[in-house]
Amino acid sequence: MLDPTLKSNIAKLWNKFWSGGISNPLTAIEQISYLLFMKRLEDEDTQRINDALLNNSSYESTFKGHEKYKWSNWADDRAKDSLKLVRDEIFPFLKELGDENSLYRKYMKDATFVIPTGALLSEAVKIINELHIKEQNLDTQGDIYEFILDELRTAGKNGQFRTPKHIRDMMVDIAQPKIGERACDPACGTAGFLVSIMRHILEEHTSPNFIEVDEFGNRSNFKADKLSNKEWDKLLNDTLYGSEIDPTMIKISLMNLMMHGIRGPHISQRNSLTECTKEKGKYDLILANPPFKGSIDVDEIKTKFSISTSKTELLFLELMYDLLTIGGKCAVIVPDGVLFGSTNAHREIRKKMMDKCRLDAVISMPSGVFKPYAGVSTGVLFFTKGEPTENVWFYDMTADGFSLDDKRTFIDGKGDIPDIIEKFQKRYENDFTDRTAKCFFVSADEIRENNYDLSISKYKEIKYEEVEYEPLDKLYQRWQTDEQAIRTKMESLKQNFSGLFESQK
Repeated sequence: MLDPTLKSNIAKLWNKFWSGGISNPLTAIEQISYLLFMKRLEDEDTQRINDALLNNSSYESTFKGHEKYKWSNWADDRAKDSLKLVRDEIFPFLKELGDENSLYRKYMKDATFVIPTGALLSEAVKIINELHIKEQNLDTQGDIYEFILDELRTAGKNGQFRTPKHIRDMMVDIAQPKIGERACDPACGTAGFLVSIMRHILEEHTSPNFIEVDEFGNRSNFKADKLSNKEWDKLLNDTLYGSEIDPTMIKISLMNLMMHGIRGPHISQRNSLTECTKEKGKYDLILANPPFKGSIDVDEIKTKFSISTSKTELLFLELMYDLLTIGGKCAVIVPDGVLFGSTNAHREIRKKMMDKCRLDAVISMPSGVFKPYAGVSTGVLFFTKGEPTENVWFYDMTADGFSLDDKRTFIDGKGDIPDIIEKFQKRYENDFTDRTAKCFFVSADEIRENNYDLSISKYKEIKYEEVEYEPLDKLYQRWQTDEQAIRTKMESLKQNFSGLFESQK
């Protein structure tokens, strides 16, 4: 959790971009990302030089022959006059970093620096310096970027918007990713799910004495001191994979992962529905919030899917099933329509989730979770590939720790989430047969009998309490008594003020 000063500075940064003529949140985030990367590049270069001196090893500075490109050599009072230098020299230099065939070079090829004035550049540099990024630990550096990305809540369009961090973390805590597993998000957006997976693994392998807890109960400072060198290499180089079709989102996701310490992220720009089918059986874990209400040309996906539909929310479910290894797990957000839709495609995808997977849980979320940019009701499906379903655990989530209106005001940031995680993990140890409760089991056979309907309202029982009212004659008598009392008081008031009324005539 960021302290108020850091949050205030980030809010100022947004305001400067808005008033400086960059009002599109995606464009602003992209430009802010470039500036943050420029600063981080020098900080990391300095750290590597110092490490090399301590270890008596060799290291060639990234800025060798280009010392004037270092952040510290222009990003101060001189920034106002440095726009031409940054735009025409430093930014092209950044685009050429890394191996010629690297993902970074590939996706930065078409990047442009569009900060329009030296004044805006100067203001942005001043605020970024005030964030003291170099002095922050890796968790806080990542949190700074997460908070900047939170502005995307105003940019949701065409079913594409960012999953709130506390919802992502809930899904990760349910899925319980392990070191050695290969994880994927085939519609990764800003790579938020991949970051949450990494943080979970780091926390699981950090000694308790290192972990810090703030006043809100948020945990940080995950050193992962229990990971071996081999495990670190696996985590950084062969654990986190993502695909995204939007080129701007690709750049943002790369920056997000790099701000969280992933130097060689595996992010691919592609349409997962048409280009990922060759990766069947590759991943142990999938977490995703794929686009809602999208459609695709059926000619593009001929022979790739068993269900016949152009609806992307259904196609992504089958894709995730295909991408998983046997025993692989998936937690995915779907619109409510997926749970009860009556078309053949809706029924067939639910049938696959039930009969070819162990559908572990259906968590119904309130409609305000994705406000202000979407009011659609959603649910989380959690399933394991390769085992038939015997019972499905349902949970009726009514609060997520924020108000469910457009303002999404902070309440406690948790709502039902801790209860969901605890009860899910102990679902086989407790009696969840009461269907009037928040959570309960439903047998697979009953769900099949109901056309594979997975909406919680189909099975939840409402408990009606009998209310006894007074007999009508007593109610009438009490009403007469109350009316008489009112008349008496009105008459008393009239008498008390009668003299005042007379004097005003």
